[in-house]
Amino acid sequence: MNRDEFLALALRNPVSVTVIDELDRLALPDAWLVSGCLVQTVWNVLTRRPISHGIADYDVFYFDPDTSWEAEDAVIRTLQARLAHLGVKVETRNQARVHLWYPAKHGLPYPPLRSSREGIDRFLTQNTQIGIRRARDSYEVYAPHGFDDVAALIARPNPGPNFSAANYAVKAARWKALWPELTVIAAE
Repeated sequence: MNRDEFLALALRNPVSVTVIDELDRLALPDAWLVSGCLVQTVWNVLTRRPISHGIADYDVFYFDPDTSWEAEDAVIRTLQARLAHLGVKVETRNQARVHLWYPAKHGLPYPPLRSSREGIDRFLTQNTQIGIRRARDSYEVYAPHGFDDVAALIARPNPGPNFSAANYAVKAARWKALWPELTVIAAE
């Protein structure tokens, strides 16, 4: 699967398109729709399931040097208000401030990031290291590991500074229950 094939399948989800378009209208810095909602949409198309099957939420990353909770909360509330009509959960996080709360919440190190792409790079799974955003009349796609695992329905761990084998196992088990065709590569 190449970028254009992935993009065509991922954008079959009208919720994703609406979220991406709203991020573009808001002009949030370095804003992306990321992760599971994109990959799971493609899995749903490939396995002929309803487009929103198994999608728990829609993750939005942006990168604003204002690391105050008040600034992030204002963005979260704005997006919630603008996207409420979709009836889905949207998780919005300023990647510039993840290092401030992640270690306390997960008990793992999380060095500061310099961009949203670096946040995507730290996902638990390589197959979900994907982001989409508007780029003028088209889309920009960030996928450091490409799309082969997505096309083959493979979940692969992404060892890194904040990797947790236990969290990976929980995530992979949830996915396997929803998409039995999925091949889960064990964490070492």
